Amino acid sequence: MTGVHEAAASWRREIQEELGFTILSDERVSGGDQGTSYRVCLENGLTLFVKRYPHAPRGMAESEVDGLRWLAGGSSPHPWPYSSAQQTLRIAAPRAVGHDWLVLEWIESASPCPDYAHVLGRGLAALHAQPVETFGYAEDNWLAGLPQDNTQTEGWSEFYGERRLRPLVRRACDESILPRGIAVALEKLIEELPMRVGDDEPPSPLHGDLWSGNVMTDDRGLPCLIDPAVYAGHREVDLAMMRLFGGFPEATFDAYHEAYPLSDGWAARVPLYQLYPLLVHVNLFGPSYLSQLESAVRRLRAA
Repeated sequence: MTGVHEAAASWRREIQEELGFTILSDERVSGGDQGTSYRVCLENGLTLFVKRYPHAPRGMAESEVDGLRWLAGGSSPHPWPYSSAQQTLRIAAPRAVGHDWLVLEWIESASPCPDYAHVLGRGLAALHAQPVETFGYAEDNWLAGLPQDNTQTEGWSEFYGERRLRPLVRRACDESILPRGIAVALEKLIEELPMRVGDDEPPSPLHGDLWSGNVMTDDRGLPCLIDPAVYAGHREVDLAMMRLFGGFPEATFDAYHEAYPLSDGWAARVPLYQLYPLLVHVNLFGPSYLSQLESAVRRLRAA
């Protein structure tokens, strides 16, 4: 037990040294599949959110903080040009980061405002409209604990096939999770990606893990993005994941489409861009997600 107590004291001590204030109290709260989260009160009266990553891959905390800063268009080591329009959508603000912990602003949640769905849709459209140069990202990162290869490419079909789909197909096959028939169908779809990915669009800054649990409601009743797995990609990826696990009203998608209309055929591409998160879930949680993956593959093969 001594090692456990020392580890607990270590992160508190590191945060106090980084912020320059004593921690008066910390309380376990929900938040983060890969870490342990706390509501921390400092001697200066400030309340903060702390997430620890004691068992996650080294560098995950730094990647999350970098991703939040990148989405906000601010002080990430990998900035991109952005306009004030993007700031209509709040991004949780980092305060400090260590090798296995991060500190964010504490956001007190309230009931959604009447215009919540429209604010989220317009905000995502503004985010996706910001210019980035190439598909990928300057550094690799993680999605739900699985590594993401973000090696940059000029073409989207190559990036989606070689950086996203094929590595997870191979991983699932190596672990004997993926039936051969589905694996063969997925490989065929990867070969067909140049004909399937839709119109040639410029890359967009993506949240990368945009399910309902990673959009919280702040103290004003407005949406705030948390826990990203960022890279530059096709904007339909974020929107397809939002439809995969539910939780977003149709008014959000209507507001998005009004602000930044999608290319023709987007609805038929939804299952294509759901393949990646479904493969992530198959690799993490096993056969329980195979039926959803098989359904997406079947819909694509029938198109």
